[in-house]
Amino acid sequence: MMIGRNDPCWCGSDKKWKHCHYPQTESIHPTDSQALRELYLREYHIIIKTEKQIAGIKRACELTSEIVDKTCAMAKEGVTTQELNDFAHKLHLDAGAIPAPLNYGSPPFPRSICTSLNEVICHGIPGPTKLKNGDILNIDASCLLNGYIGDCSRMVMIGDVSEEKKLVVDVAYECLMRSIAILKPGVFVYEIGDVIEDYAQSKGCSVVNQFVGHGVGVEFHEGPQVPHHRNQIKIPLVPGMTFTIEPMINAGGREAVIDSHDKWTARTRDGSPSAQWEHTILITETGHKVLTPWIRGQA
Repeated sequence: MMIGRNDPCWCGSDKKWKHCHYPQTESIHPTDSQALRELYLREYHIIIKTEKQIAGIKRACELTSEIVDKTCAMAKEGVTTQELNDFAHKLHLDAGAIPAPLNYGSPPFPRSICTSLNEVICHGIPGPTKLKNGDILNIDASCLLNGYIGDCSRMVMIGDVSEEKKLVVDVAYECLMRSIAILKPGVFVYEIGDVIEDYAQSKGCSVVNQFVGHGVGVEFHEGPQVPHHRNQIKIPLVPGMTFTIEPMINAGGREAVIDSHDKWTARTRDGSPSAQWEHTILITETGHKVLTPWIRGQA
């Protein structure tokens, strides 16, 4: 349901939306892009990108997609996740890019990509583990190229996987593609989560609510947050927004637990398999454009 100007604001301030976070776009001329950028930065901490920024983000996204595809093609039975990391790291350096995850956060993330196996939801750290028949694996890369960032991930199925794992991989992919299909100016952020959770639940899966998509491009993590579950974020999409959608779908319960040792690896609490696919998307004047054109495949 669409929020009205006189409804309570989504931020919980108890003010009417028109007196709080309502975007006063009616006072902005359609060609006044600078005013729109200032409004969204002030009200929502969202960077509306310029044409120059979009061009740079597009190049970074294309490189990120290429690295993810090539690394996924290397993901075979017997290969270690550390070998995948080292391969991807070299691809970054050869292209004049920097792996954005490396040394990011606190504690610093110790690798150049994330490799999330089976019950790992996200932020899996590459290491000596060898891929084996029946595994499912998410490979997530984020490239910093000439000051701009691209971000995407995709799944790989190793050999003969169980029906449960196939289901969660397929459901996660469909959740991503269905949510992207609705994107255009005027759609609210919360509608993305509605589409994802409706489909996941219809297939008996759950949607992780502890991690979200996010704005990206000029910075690694920008506004807005993009939850994949039902939520109340009633921010309208506008041209020039760039953000990720990366639904994390579990075959069992939605709860995640963070590894107490490395402080990064997130696993399903019940040990059920999890899958995730991710794109970076640009909102255009008439709809949207996927900036990370990876190719779905299977090892």
